[in-house]
Amino acid sequence: MRALLVEDEELLRQQLANSLREAGYTVDEAPDGEEALYFGREFPYDVAVMDLGLPGVDGIEVIETLRREDKHFPILILTARGHWQERVRGLEAGGDDYLVKPFHTEELLARLNALVRRSAGFSSPSIKAGPIVLDTSSQRVRVAEAELDLTSYEYKVLEYLMLHPDEVVSKTTLTEHIYEQDCDRDSNVIEVFIGRLRKKLEAAGSLKPIETLRGRGYRFVAPE
Repeated sequence: MRALLVEDEELLRQQLANSLREAGYTVDEAPDGEEALYFGREFPYDVAVMDLGLPGVDGIEVIETLRREDKHFPILILTARGHWQERVRGLEAGGDDYLVKPFHTEELLARLNALVRRSAGFSSPSIKAGPIVLDTSSQRVRVAEAELDLTSYEYKVLEYLMLHPDEVVSKTTLTEHIYEQDCDRDSNVIEVFIGRLRKKLEAAGSLKPIETLRGRGYRFVAPE
């Protein structure tokens, strides 16, 4: 999953970015509202963390602008303790949830995980597709009772496909959601990840849920 992190306090931003990356997120960092707008307009995100007290363009204006421009990814607002009016304004501007500073990183990750799931139409951390169960909290995948041994990128690809079942997902889309902005991207590597996933799923239960649509991309179809 790709996350936009908007926080002007450098130390906090670095700490949060590291925690998000350790949790498996691809992260783009913005220190102010102008850069947040640039990132939000240019790249596809699954979720954003938005501090409201930003220099220049504040967080409220960033949220309002992105929503006017039909950017629908969920946004978690960070606010200072006691500023309840700010929280209300942020939610009315188009934010989806909020967290009051100071906070525990574990709670932030849990809230982000829930926002991503709900935006894809899932209420439970466990995404089930026939005998395949993907746990978005533990980032583990089981086929029946056997756990699959996946690399981080294999997991990211499978997670994205399972959160978008029956949709045609292009290699470009997968690349944008699993690699960071400054990463040297090679969409052909996606074919390698897909190939590995297919072998592991087939070995675990003779499953072939990932279809290839020539010239268009891939589609995850839940096995019976």
